[in-house]
Amino acid sequence: MIRVIATLSLKPDCRARFLEILAANVPLVLAEPGCLEYQPMIDIPSGLPPQISLRADAVILVEAWKSLAALRLHLSGLPHMLAYKQATREFVESVSLQVLAPS
Repeated sequence: MIRVIATLSLKPDCRARFLEILAANVPLVLAEPGCLEYQPMIDIPSGLPPQISLRADAVILVEAWKSLAALRLHLSGLPHMLAYKQATREFVESVSLQVLAPS
């Protein structure tokens, strides 16, 4: 199993609309072969000193996949992912991925 932390940096004041579109896509991603988890998350204040600054224009996707091959399939241009990317392209400034495996 692998985990992915995808950080999507959004243009200002777009997060609510972006999350609506993303929510409609989540069940389609969860139905993909090898998808174990696909959960959008946002920063919340915790009061914990090590926490990074809150990002009002960011969404973090916490994902789990059975294999790297399943993740590659997810990123290969499936129809629902192409539609999602088209619908959200005006909101997204950048995307970064951390692909992790248990040590």
